[in-house]
Amino acid sequence: MSDPVVVTLASSPVPEWAVHLGKQVEHALAPARELLKPLLASWVTLAVWVTLNVVSLGVLWWDVRERNQNLPSMMKFVWSLVVAYSGPVGLAVYWYSGRTQLDSDSLWKRGFRSTSHCYSGCGIGEVIGITASTIILSFSLFWVTVATFTMAFLFGFAFTIGPLMQEGVGFGEAVKDALWSETPSITIMEIAAIGTDLLLAGGAKWTAPLFWTALFFSLTIGFVAAYPVNAVLIVAGVKEGMGNPAEMDGSGGNRSSAAD
Repeated sequence: MSDPVVVTLASSPVPEWAVHLGKQVEHALAPARELLKPLLASWVTLAVWVTLNVVSLGVLWWDVRERNQNLPSMMKFVWSLVVAYSGPVGLAVYWYSGRTQLDSDSLWKRGFRSTSHCYSGCGIGEVIGITASTIILSFSLFWVTVATFTMAFLFGFAFTIGPLMQEGVGFGEAVKDALWSETPSITIMEIAAIGTDLLLAGGAKWTAPLFWTALFFSLTIGFVAAYPVNAVLIVAGVKEGMGNPAEMDGSGGNRSSAAD
């Protein structure tokens, strides 16, 4: 069986050392792939995943409507996307770090909120990039990877630039802010997410359950990989971190609540 990551790198203009590194990583992760791939390739797994995500979204929207109306609209949208991608995992992150009922805030909770903000935009880009380049454009695996990275970065930056500009920050300054604060976390998130998707479902047809289960599983892996990066960026002062929801009145007027 061919290795999808190595095939993707070998058919691209990347240096030989990168192909060799990709081969080493792929071989090291082969046991995990052999364990997960049969599970993710099942229609039953896809049905269970979709059901859990829908139920989790219902719980989120109920909680927001009944108890957390004061959350700014941007945060409500962010949490909806996080839960749509990661189901119960995303709901647990929201419950731990995103509700107005927080008794106290911490670096770890700020890290979860900052990662969620990044994740919400990048996830849209990744889903659009993979589905459009595979289903509509029928790209080769290499160009699917390029398109997905590009879309993830564009949407990830847009989710920072847009809110900043709404608060009166100039376009140039907002772009510089996004490049400085978001590039490290988006890069790690997408290397982990797209690498996982290639490892598990590289070359899979969109009509197969593996295409979809691997996509959403890989998104969650990207979140996990980017979390420590965002925590370090907050400690270093590169990011402010999304504000404490317990202190928000729903107006979305402060900068830290709109952008991370």
